[in-house]
Amino acid sequence: MALIFHLTYKDAWEDAQPTGEYAAPSLAEEGFIHCSKDIPQLLKVAARLYPGETGLMVLDVDLDKLTAPLKSEPSRSGEMYPHIYGRLNVGAVVRERPLMVNSEGQHYVAD
Repeated sequence: MALIFHLTYKDAWEDAQPTGEYAAPSLAEEGFIHCSKDIPQLLKVAARLYPGETGLMVLDVDLDKLTAPLKSEPSRSGEMYPHIYGRLNVGAVVRERPLMVNSEGQHYVAD
């Protein structure tokens, strides 16, 4: 099973459950949902965009179950990131985990 990872607010993910589809704000703003290829990449994103922030969770997305198109594209730094071009179907999310913050203010993924 090939996975990618999406970082979102717990409330936003819970709100999407009844509809069967999740749309991050970036889908309307940029045309795609940002994801990470692995947990280390996701943690770098969390540190840069959400320093010390709580209420976040990690969605493990199974590529075989994903219904929207996926593209791997470079960021401004040149690092490659997966982007979902459409809504994320809830059935593609095979695991949900809280993104925790340790006493030093660094994020880590709870198992």
